[in-house]
Amino acid sequence: MGNIVQKIRNIVSNKNTVTILAVIAGIIVIWGFYKYRVEHAVTPIRVPYAKVAIAAGEKITEENIGYTEINSKFLKTADVYRGSGDLIGKYVNLGTSISAGSLFYKKQVVSKAELPVNYYDNIKDGYTVFGLSVSNHSTYGNSIYPKDKIDLYIKAVDENNRIMFGKFVTGIEVLQVVDATGKNVFGGSKSGVPAELMFEVKDEDYELLMLATYIPGLSIVPVPRNKKYNPPEIKTYEFLKNYILAKSAEIPVVE
Repeated sequence: MGNIVQKIRNIVSNKNTVTILAVIAGIIVIWGFYKYRVEHAVTPIRVPYAKVAIAAGEKITEENIGYTEINSKFLKTADVYRGSGDLIGKYVNLGTSISAGSLFYKKQVVSKAELPVNYYDNIKDGYTVFGLSVSNHSTYGNSIYPKDKIDLYIKAVDENNRIMFGKFVTGIEVLQVVDATGKNVFGGSKSGVPAELMFEVKDEDYELLMLATYIPGLSIVPVPRNKKYNPPEIKTYEFLKNYILAKSAEIPVVE
């Protein structure tokens, strides 16, 4: 035993031997690192792809998804989904589509809450979508929801500095409540901050409401109603209409 220990000491104390061992160890480390880099550069990784073309606004389902293997080096620069767990149930963003055979790029995929709403698909003829600027306060603590009925009141100050407050449009159904980025306030696990109430009104009322938003000192106030609300006749409509038109310039129509 003593002889073995002594031999090891002699080897360790020999500078030439130590140098050779250090060089060999260095070569092993370099070789191992090189092998690791090469294997990870060419190792294929399994990722999801679209089996069929998926249109804008369409939900991504398990049936839409296939799997393929791609070079891992490609994933260093491509911002794509690497698994289906965070992909199934999401939607293709508006303004884009995913072609058959394509990978799922993250910028093309959004959650339902992030999906911009297309309000124009089912608008009745003679109607236009209007977005009324609101706040948490003017929506009664964010208590106005899609499909709720609301009335619109006009608040203004006349030439004698007297306050006017009257009903202008009644029985409007709210299409959506969105935040400042256009996202559905109620689409996520937590309610967002309301910025606009989206609803459709007659074309004439749309023009009047747009004019009203530019009149200094005039505000449009939403008032929620219950589900059984039956809109009454508006006795203040003509007066408020004329008030708005009197504050606006008329655009001449050339026949």
